[in-house]
Amino acid sequence: MRKLYLYLLASALISIVVLGWLLDTLSQQAEPAEDAFAWQAKLLYGVTNQSASIPETLRAAYMEQVSKDFDLPITYSSGDSLALPMELKNQMMQPEGLLLEDDIGYYLLKSAPSLAPDYLELRLEKPPEQYDSDVFLTLAFYAGICTFMWVILAPLAKRLTVLVSVAKQFASGNLSARIEVNHFTYIKDLELTFNRMANQIEKLLAENKLMASSLSHDIRTPVACLRFGFDAAFEEDDIEQVHALMHRMEKDLDQMENMLASYLAFATLEQKSHLLKFAPTELDGYIRNVVEQMAPKLTNKQINASVSVPAHLQMDADPHWLARAISNLLSNACDFADKQIIVSAQQLDHQIEIRVEDDGPGIEEENWAKVFDPFFQEQGHRNRAGKSYGLGLAIVSKVVDWHHGRARVSRSDLLGGAKFTLTFPCKAPRNTVKTD
Repeated sequence: MRKLYLYLLASALISIVVLGWLLDTLSQQAEPAEDAFAWQAKLLYGVTNQSASIPETLRAAYMEQVSKDFDLPITYSSGDSLALPMELKNQMMQPEGLLLEDDIGYYLLKSAPSLAPDYLELRLEKPPEQYDSDVFLTLAFYAGICTFMWVILAPLAKRLTVLVSVAKQFASGNLSARIEVNHFTYIKDLELTFNRMANQIEKLLAENKLMASSLSHDIRTPVACLRFGFDAAFEEDDIEQVHALMHRMEKDLDQMENMLASYLAFATLEQKSHLLKFAPTELDGYIRNVVEQMAPKLTNKQINASVSVPAHLQMDADPHWLARAISNLLSNACDFADKQIIVSAQQLDHQIEIRVEDDGPGIEEENWAKVFDPFFQEQGHRNRAGKSYGLGLAIVSKVVDWHHGRARVSRSDLLGGAKFTLTFPCKAPRNTVKTD
């Protein structure tokens, strides 16, 4: 929006300065009063020279005759009654004479060295005031400002129309509606923000729909087991068999509780993105601590985990959620690795990569694009086990997205199993949120 403010301010200033300069230039080019009486000045110049050759006693009569012949109000006046500074009297000796103005109009005074101090006076009609010209210049000024502002605001109005149209499409149910961002738009930040908002809403709705579908599907099995257990318990006379059935139903209830807890935790996960607290994190010691926390599971599975991180490699991250993502990857690797897991990190240009590799069977290439989807579980060797509901890698994807990074999976060149790579910018935005 700063770009929009600068354009509006610049357009207003440029339009006022440029139009003011143009109109001022036009007004200065208007014909001055001296030019309007050029031929009268030439005529009076000739009459003055002619009257200078006439005897002084006949000059008044001569001027009356000239005034009558040319139908001009020319009079011969004595210079003794003229109260003017010497500079103006000298101006009367110039060929163009001295032009003065009073309430009636203009009058032109002309004298000559042989005629001084006497002078000739020619009364001139005052030309009509240029009211029409002033009104035209004023209207032109405001019209020019409006034109400049229209040129600047027309693209803005067009982009706002596009924004309103796409917003209406999105509100009507077309969740794929997006704004095609124009590089010359004034509201590029607003358009990008709308697209990000639309992407987030579409993603959340898709996840909620998928979660509801998955929950309704997955919960049928423990519910059916409970129903079967109750029916069998009611028909069973042997108290020991009833206790066994009750024990089995208790496990089914535990499974349902774990399932609901996992689903609800994932459903509320997005709300926690606003509580991130970024801090500089030294990855070497940080990742080693995360691996040490996984030591009981690694020992139980008899898996060796090695860490390879350069010293002093640092990135801005939320320590809690980054550890959650790495531990999820380690837990996933523990479930399928045979003997070896490698955790490594390195900086490439302006990005930092964290990799978790195992020597297990790996993930089929056709499932690489789906493995981070919520509730996705690969068939075969990666079937559901224990309390896993296909949400671990989905949480990893969310955490990486919060850090403005990218998560991907491939096959490990070193160990032959799965290779998970998390790519982050060297510095993530510091959007710390205070909590009550």
